[in-house]
Amino acid sequence: MVTDVTTPDQTAADEASRNMRKEITGKVTSSKMDKSITVAVVQKQKHPKYGKFVTKTTKFHAHDEKNECGEGDTVLIMSTRPLSKTKRWRLVEIIERAK
Repeated sequence: MVTDVTTPDQTAADEASRNMRKEITGKVTSSKMDKSITVAVVQKQKHPKYGKFVTKTTKFHAHDEKNECGEGDTVLIMSTRPLSKTKRWRLVEIIERAK
């Protein structure tokens, strides 16, 4: 008879991989969906040839369980399992409210 026994080393490894999720800070551009927000993340990259800084904006759909975000809020989101067709992120905290 074979039983699956998890050792403390295995559970520690599982929790370590769980804590290695990506976290991104961005600004909420839309909160009109139910329990969902759209977060715009702005990155500045130097052009390889010309040296000019180019702003690159990426939008992420994130899960907002309590519908507590509003447009213009600065938020912290974390990667998670796929929640829908486009949502792979969830809200961790609201860093700054919009004025």
